[in-house]
Amino acid sequence: MTDRALRIGVGVLALAGAGIAAYLTYAKYADATIACSTGGCETVQSSEYAEIVGLPVPVLGLAGYLTILATAFFAGEVARLAGAALALGGLVFSAYLVVVQIVAIGAFCQWCLASDLVIFLLAAATVARLRVRHPAPG
Repeated sequence: MTDRALRIGVGVLALAGAGIAAYLTYAKYADATIACSTGGCETVQSSEYAEIVGLPVPVLGLAGYLTILATAFFAGEVARLAGAALALGGLVFSAYLVVVQIVAIGAFCQWCLASDLVIFLLAAATVARLRVRHPAPG
């Protein structure tokens, strides 16, 4: 697979993740009810784990996804390393949040789980970018 194809994939996935995070950020600040088929979204989003140092987790996710998106616009080594580091960090944080949903909260948010899937795929795509021998410039 080419670096260009992987960059497009990273871009599409990062946009999907940003869309999820933006929706949850909007719901948080608008005090809107989250569309949820699991019945646990409001429980998860209103839990004590939904904020870190005063910032809602979806805001952190939005910032992360947009930063990963930015790395998809560049073919250089720094962009590839930054994208992989951010995605892998996000994957570790997402795994922690899944454990929190299971153990501490006892409820699941479908949007959070969708975001977890997106960050998993992003981690795979960004690591694959590291394996490309000579990415095309631009």
